[in-house]
Amino acid sequence: MPSRQPLRFESHALGRAYHAAQVRLGPRSGGSDRHGHADFYELMGVVDGYADHYVGTGVQALGPGDVVLVRPRDQHAISGRSPAGVTFVNVAFPAPAWQAFVDLAGADPDGALEQCPDPPLLKLRDERGEAGRVAFDRALAAFHRTPTMLDLVLFWSEILALGTFDAHTTADRVGPEGELRPAWLVRACADMRAEDNLRAGVPRLRELAAVSGAHLARSMRTHYATSPTRFVTELRLEGARVLLTTTDLTVTAIAHRTGFASQSYFTRCFHRAHGLSPRAYRRRARRAFVP
Repeated sequence: MPSRQPLRFESHALGRAYHAAQVRLGPRSGGSDRHGHADFYELMGVVDGYADHYVGTGVQALGPGDVVLVRPRDQHAISGRSPAGVTFVNVAFPAPAWQAFVDLAGADPDGALEQCPDPPLLKLRDERGEAGRVAFDRALAAFHRTPTMLDLVLFWSEILALGTFDAHTTADRVGPEGELRPAWLVRACADMRAEDNLRAGVPRLRELAAVSGAHLARSMRTHYATSPTRFVTELRLEGARVLLTTTDLTVTAIAHRTGFASQSYFTRCFHRAHGLSPRAYRRRARRAFVP
């Protein structure tokens, strides 16, 4: 499941408050491509069947009634399990709208949902998987009749009423070829998402891993199909995308917070990755948001 360029909200929503779709993946379909979201969050609800959800540190096993919050910085893919595959509904919405709702609702007071290394899973207060399916079906129906922000807020409220997101659950430690990733490597890569560590870069990754540089490089290549430098750069770019679309920080401040040596170097890296300057990316993302 190769990675591809991050998906953009406006390419799918086309001016609407959110985008919703029901997706069916058979057990032999090969699953979706691994991808990220440039400027939006997504709530994914499993309607029927079972799936493997490939995320940052491994694989989440999903079943009927499971709800996952996929954030802009997450790289993920999904495939159906035997015998019947999986059917799920995706509801995607712009990052600033979700952040404003979470702040107003007090749903993530300590920022744990953003610090969790993998997409958080909803922990139901009781066995109400059917209520979750009803909420997703209602959002899907509203999408097909020109949805409003009120439809989106009602959907969010219904989901949060079902339970709380487990911001501490991580996936099983399975690598891209099915091999078990070493616990020390999983911990080090997860810890690198902290802002102080991200600014410190590859030297901090080596400190957290507590292994030689050569061993770290071999392990990253084997278990993540990347190098330490590329891994850190991609994390920094993920963080920058979130800050560009969810804050009013200057490009210089974002470059500093995400660990780039200068604004000019940040701009070059960002343009190489996305084909746009950070300022152009911010303008393009915000044009798609419905107030």
